[in-house]
Amino acid sequence: MNRESSWEECILSNASIKVSVDVAKAKSLLDTAKGRCDFLKTNKVSNENANYIFEGYYSSALEILHALLISNGFKVGNHICVGYYLRDVINENELFRIFDDCRYKRNSLVYYGRHMDFDIAKEAIEKCKKLIIDVKKKINFD
Repeated sequence: MNRESSWEECILSNASIKVSVDVAKAKSLLDTAKGRCDFLKTNKVSNENANYIFEGYYSSALEILHALLISNGFKVGNHICVGYYLRDVINENELFRIFDDCRYKRNSLVYYGRHMDFDIAKEAIEKCKKLIIDVKKKINFD
């Protein structure tokens, strides 16, 4: 398995590829993310559901990141290269760190069954919400 460590390596390994800009797809991804976030807002975060709510916000953040990528002419095949786009292409180190932390927590949940403590899950939810707000500001359809 090839483990990329930069956007350049993502391009070289074809984990990230140049594609035609697809505004309709980007808008559809944004709409889906908005719908999920609206649904998640109707649930009070509790010890029983915090991990699931986090996963929902992470999915929405990822959709918004893919909207950013497709609106700039890229398709990315893995989550780590999505992060490298933030860090290496648009020079958003803080957003990269937030995304990478959330990515790590989500992988621990999904692939290893490691549930987060309630306070950590609540913090991760807030990080995802910040990521969603800040990445949406980067999307420009002009």
